[in-house]
Amino acid sequence: MNEGINFSVDRHPRLNESRGTAAPVRAVLHVYKVNESAGPRLERSRIMHSDGLATALASAAPSALNSMSRNARSLFTESMNWMDDYYDSEAGYLFDFSATSALNHDTRSSVWYALGLLARNKGDDATEAEKIITNVIHAQYEDPKDEWYGTYQKEPEEPYVGSPHYPAKIYNSWDPNWRGFVGTTLIMAMEEYSAIISKSTQKLILQSLYNTTKGDEYRFGNTDNTKDNLYPAYSNPSIMRAFVSGWTGRRLHEKNMTTSGEKYAQDIIDLFNRADTLSEFNSGTYTGVSLFGLLLWSKYLPEDSVMTKAAPGMIEHTWEAIGQLWHPGMKNIAGPWDRSYGYDMNRYLSLMALWFWTLIGKENSSLINKASPGFMILDSCTDHAQPQIMSHMADYAWCPLFAILADHHQSLIPKKVLSGLKRFSGEHTFEASAYYPPFDKVPRNITTWLSDKLTIGAESFDEIAIGGPSQNQEAFNPAVVQWDTGKEISFISLYPTETALQTKVGPGQLILSYPNGSSGSIFSLLVGTFKSKRTISGWEDIAGLKVAVSGNVNTTYGLSFGGQYGGSDSPIRDFEFWNFTYTMPAGFSGTPSLTLDLEIS
Repeated sequence: MNEGINFSVDRHPRLNESRGTAAPVRAVLHVYKVNESAGPRLERSRIMHSDGLATALASAAPSALNSMSRNARSLFTESMNWMDDYYDSEAGYLFDFSATSALNHDTRSSVWYALGLLARNKGDDATEAEKIITNVIHAQYEDPKDEWYGTYQKEPEEPYVGSPHYPAKIYNSWDPNWRGFVGTTLIMAMEEYSAIISKSTQKLILQSLYNTTKGDEYRFGNTDNTKDNLYPAYSNPSIMRAFVSGWTGRRLHEKNMTTSGEKYAQDIIDLFNRADTLSEFNSGTYTGVSLFGLLLWSKYLPEDSVMTKAAPGMIEHTWEAIGQLWHPGMKNIAGPWDRSYGYDMNRYLSLMALWFWTLIGKENSSLINKASPGFMILDSCTDHAQPQIMSHMADYAWCPLFAILADHHQSLIPKKVLSGLKRFSGEHTFEASAYYPPFDKVPRNITTWLSDKLTIGAESFDEIAIGGPSQNQEAFNPAVVQWDTGKEISFISLYPTETALQTKVGPGQLILSYPNGSSGSIFSLLVGTFKSKRTISGWEDIAGLKVAVSGNVNTTYGLSFGGQYGGSDSPIRDFEFWNFTYTMPAGFSGTPSLTLDLEIS
């Protein structure tokens, strides 16, 4: 498949603008030594990169930490020190971070850790990084007849995907998005640290990126949730796909790859430009990935790329929305959330928390610190983040990538937004529109009201499936209330059960209605648990919030509990909750509606 492709490590994807061809570059390290006979004068010798000099280059090259800002450096250092304890040098992989993996390893986090090793470059870091990278690439799926061609193993212990007793199941036994997660990281390694990577490993990386890009060409959008669902509206993997294709095509002089990346990027840009919003809107996790991808667009591609031109504006507009939705006092991005891994960013590890760390410091992000009130102090000697006690903690492995990009990122964020991230700006209302075809029949309209202790956010939509574009009822939160009880941030979230919802948000009020509803419709409101009252029997027991319910629903409601150790419901994304369920009267006809009037108590 790769015959005829020149994987020369002396090429570079940034174009020579005047000639329109790839500008050849070579990794050059300037090593200084003292000329003792002439006194303490520095002399410079030029060492050209070769496999035989890889160790010398690595030992002489400075650590990237020296050029990082204070916040980026603390994020990098804490995360790398934490991951060091999970590294299995004998295997050349990180152990899986979860507590249920029985000493299995994880591919994706290992590659992210490898990039961190290259950046830190202390002792044998570079050698271990190359070990990880070569292990991961050698396990890449390389059979072009397979749909998973070009993606990477999820763990080195797993059987071959598609073998008789290990069937191929997308987003389970194999994940097409891992082409982007791993591929973008390999490109960062080539861009930032090629001077300390051997030529043989660089060639291996380029071969892997070729396979990754070709494999991504197999991807297609499909509304069947058992098949691939990559449309340009699926923001985070789409942005990564366009970048990897554009970068790899330029590096290998593969014009079709370059053109494909540019055209796919233009589709993403056109969707964004409709209302200056990501199609995959307002996710504590995936907005973080989309920003990561847009930073790659802006930093590592030539000026003539549509990605380079569009990325700064897309980053700026995305942060203008984040700045309005981020509540510094509650340390949460207010709802609604298209895809979420929890109901309170103080309790699950979101990628946006890592970006906030780089911008405003760990203490102002939503990442749990050992000194955080109400949480156990596990280590009295040092002040450090504790991802291991948060839900979805595996995303902590992203930290080295974010730290490396942090200073470039900050330069693209409007100063007005940056200055407002530490202190709540006061009561205000945010409005936006987002569009995710083909799942959205019409654009979604978003309104969020924020006050000092209470936020209410909701979106109106009409879609072809229940559970948002990801068709995931647990992840899609179309109407969300959050408030500060004085002891925790609690929530009310509408569990999606309909394909269409109309909402109206105002100060202290949320109105919900189902335009396609019927007498069988229900309103299922998931409510957080409370430290001050573990057992509740109704709305009157809700801590810190007065709730009045009206509408054409039955005045009585069902109440159930979703607990880790019992209850008729099960926790969602590790969060326990109370479920208030409203049904419609017998023989009802019309549009089901429910109104919540809310007041901090």
